[in-house]
Amino acid sequence: MDALDLRILAELQVDARVSFAELGRRVGLSAPAVAERVQRMETAGVIIGYRAEVDPRALGFPVAVMVRVRPAIRELRRISKIAQEVPQIVECYRMTGDDCFYFTMHLRAVDELEPILDLFAPYGQTTTSLVHAAPVPRRPLPLE
Repeated sequence: MDALDLRILAELQVDARVSFAELGRRVGLSAPAVAERVQRMETAGVIIGYRAEVDPRALGFPVAVMVRVRPAIRELRRISKIAQEVPQIVECYRMTGDDCFYFTMHLRAVDELEPILDLFAPYGQTTTSLVHAAPVPRRPLPLE
């Protein structure tokens, strides 16, 4: 990875739909040269995908919830499996510390929360927080 690769990644993090021609103009390369570099970074696993960022509220999911889970003894795998099966959970992390799991979910109403938490209750202790705002929303990595 060189400085040009980092500049390309910085641009793609802001707008992954930018054309290779425009991306080339922004970083000072031809479209084919940019395409080749992007292909190399995809093959190397540096670029792992492209996604549309959507506003959950606009799609009827106004409630954002963050949950920490402290699994009971020998229940780590079960917590992970349950999290994978709940479609409202959009990300889940296994972490160090007492609370081994942290996940984010989006709900249509607060009433959906209790039945989901009940899935985890037999296997660990949950701590739940409702999100009011995101003063630092998801942003690109500081590559430059």
